[in-house]
Amino acid sequence: MKKSLLSLVLISAVAFVVVSTSTHAGDLEFAERFGSTQVIGESGTYSFDRAHTFIGFRIKHLGLIDVPGYFRDFTGTINYDAKEPAKSSVQFTAKMTSVDTGVAGRDNHLRTADFFEVEKYPEMTFKSTKVEKAGENWNVTGDLTMKGVTRSVSLPFQLTGFLPGNERQGMRMGVTAETIINRRDFDVTYGNDLPGGVPVIGNDVTVWLQIEALKQREEPAATQ
Repeated sequence: MKKSLLSLVLISAVAFVVVSTSTHAGDLEFAERFGSTQVIGESGTYSFDRAHTFIGFRIKHLGLIDVPGYFRDFTGTINYDAKEPAKSSVQFTAKMTSVDTGVAGRDNHLRTADFFEVEKYPEMTFKSTKVEKAGENWNVTGDLTMKGVTRSVSLPFQLTGFLPGNERQGMRMGVTAETIINRRDFDVTYGNDLPGGVPVIGNDVTVWLQIEALKQREEPAATQ
């Protein structure tokens, strides 16, 4: 009985080692084949992949919870300089009518003059003016224009990595960024406080970006 139990333990241990080693090898093969955050990025123009990019925001309701939302219609590019990343730049445009918080009535209200006034101000734009290192991550400063008002804002961001291209697509890059702006700085002032000073709608808006961008392929030179 003891020999049988010992044999079972030994067999289980060997199986565990084999499975663990195989799994680890598979992970390494995947990383080597498809890239990782250690892949060195290529200089060039990267366009936002709309299917894998999120331009969103969060704002406090009644001082209790954050209500999230995002813009479904947008374009954007990152001009990346691999040798000198501080020379890189980014810009994007979001269509304000595409705001989506998951509640149709609220979205329609956001499109009115109480908030975004989308008929008069159909777009929100951001254009960087400076990129600089900030510890292990980076910071991009730029002009954010919304509802006809332009303010300089700072966006701390993390370059999450690169994925090598293939025969169909160019290299991909990932970027995450988050900052807080005051909506009243952009003339979005709707909402009164409840008795006791509790705001129905918070003034601070968390801007949250999850960007996956695809490097534009260079057109082959024309032959004579």
